[in-house]
Amino acid sequence: MFGTLTGRIGVAARGALLVLSYLVMLAAGALGWVAVFAVAGLAAVLGEFALSRWSPQSEVLLEKVGLHRSYRQLTRDLAAVLLVAAEVPLSGVELTLLLVLPAAVWVISVFSGALSTMIDRRNPLSALVRNIDLGPLKSAPRPPAWAQAVAGDRMPLLNILLVPAAVAAAVQDDVTPFLVAGAVALGVTAVIGAVIVLTWLRGRGSGQGPLLPAVQRWLDTYRPEVALYFAGPAKDVYQANMWLAPTEALDQRAVVLMRSREAFGELADTRLPVICVPAGVDFMNLELGSVRAALYAANVGANIHMLREPGMKHVFVGHGDSDKQASVNPYSKVYDEVWVAGLAGRERYARAGVGVLDSDIVEIGRPQLAGVHTFGAESVDRPFTVLYAPTWEGWLDDDPYHTSLVLMGERIVKGLLATTPQVRLIYKPHPLTGSRSKEAKAVHDRIVERIRAAGGDTDASSLDGTRHLVVTGRVPALFDCFNQTNLLVSDVSSVVSDFVQSQRPYVVANPGGLPEDEFRREYPTSRAAYLLSRDCGELEKIVAVTRAGDDPMTEARRELKTYLLGPAEANPMDRFQEEIARLCR
Repeated sequence: MFGTLTGRIGVAARGALLVLSYLVMLAAGALGWVAVFAVAGLAAVLGEFALSRWSPQSEVLLEKVGLHRSYRQLTRDLAAVLLVAAEVPLSGVELTLLLVLPAAVWVISVFSGALSTMIDRRNPLSALVRNIDLGPLKSAPRPPAWAQAVAGDRMPLLNILLVPAAVAAAVQDDVTPFLVAGAVALGVTAVIGAVIVLTWLRGRGSGQGPLLPAVQRWLDTYRPEVALYFAGPAKDVYQANMWLAPTEALDQRAVVLMRSREAFGELADTRLPVICVPAGVDFMNLELGSVRAALYAANVGANIHMLREPGMKHVFVGHGDSDKQASVNPYSKVYDEVWVAGLAGRERYARAGVGVLDSDIVEIGRPQLAGVHTFGAESVDRPFTVLYAPTWEGWLDDDPYHTSLVLMGERIVKGLLATTPQVRLIYKPHPLTGSRSKEAKAVHDRIVERIRAAGGDTDASSLDGTRHLVVTGRVPALFDCFNQTNLLVSDVSSVVSDFVQSQRPYVVANPGGLPEDEFRREYPTSRAAYLLSRDCGELEKIVAVTRAGDDPMTEARRELKTYLLGPAEANPMDRFQEEIARLCR
């Protein structure tokens, strides 16, 4: 689950070291070992921060084995109390305060967390909407964001002050530092708790009630015919974003249906009405009888909540055709139809033999590519521009050749930056780059730093100008980068398929070192590509040939474009509209 065997061992080891620091801290506090307590306490505090920042998988693992953060915080506070009790002579009143101050923080945190939950239930977030008027909805007051963010099991974090205070008290043989730290923590906690209590009291008897009935009333009035359904996480929302513009352009009424609050917040700007219903039970209770065509951009488990609707056609549109295994996922056979760009997609499923019937495949082109300039249509008033757009590391642990980034990325960028005459480099990695592989993340960071050192803009939101660019945000979009590009360098991915629309030259990396004939046979999208071996020795010559305009692959790209994306004379948006209209009839 957490990657390779080495990665899983590392995750477990980091969690075990954190737990060990707490155990040592507890034993040192009970035995009065001040120096050991100080070292273990520092390790525990820094370890918690490090895990939350750099190893969230370790936190998840600790949760799964029952070592919740609250238990670790309680262990920390108990160790601090034991150290003071063991090392400092205490009067009866001091002993009482020693015990009561940390405990009071915990009591307030428990009750404030309960009240915060009750406040949330007055304004149930059963649904989120955008571009939809649900009419007047009365909502109960909420506490300030800063108070709500720490209410509950985060409040005992304030007791972290007790760790250095306990060491100071033990060294000085005086309980005062501990009592002062405990009073400060209690005071801050009491303020937050008071804000939560007052908010709860102000909101008694108020609240907007269930939101879903209002959403259902809107659906009954609007009666959408097409639904773009996306149940993936926020990091994958680019998959839905690419279908927003084509869906907006349809003649039929359309709606975007989502299942993740985080993904809802990351969805690109759109004129389409958007509804997010996170809970499966709530979503399945919606009446969607007017919808005739449901479009799916990703294969995820929660698709089942929409697939169970019998009165509509379920269509997998995906998020880009490529020669990668993910483009022929066996899950695809659950849909009524699978829409691909061109003949290449149809043949890809036939070769894969995953159970998708040829009669269920429809070739519609790529409606997203309407804005991509074809060869010769772009402005020439800019430097020769190379776009390096590697794919991410992928899901397979044993595939080091999924992306060129790790094995070739730095050589590619170094070679392009050193080209004479100078070229303009745009580096746009896949949105998921570095999400699974620390090595890929490290290479990415070094590439960004290299481009920055070469005078590039590493926080680009615009393609204007002549500087090298690093594009990692949602804007500018990939297709906008295409229109600035004279030469693409990429991997076996849908980026290549889409770039063929421009008919400009492109390079596909071959990090695995496959023979050229075998590579082009295995990956049909590379038939009109220049191939780049791991040492990148061909890069300088490729740039020179394509820059000079003496490009021997031009005719091959024209033929490949028809194979990948459909006939050149066909308007893919018209084709998309025709197929949607067919389903809606």
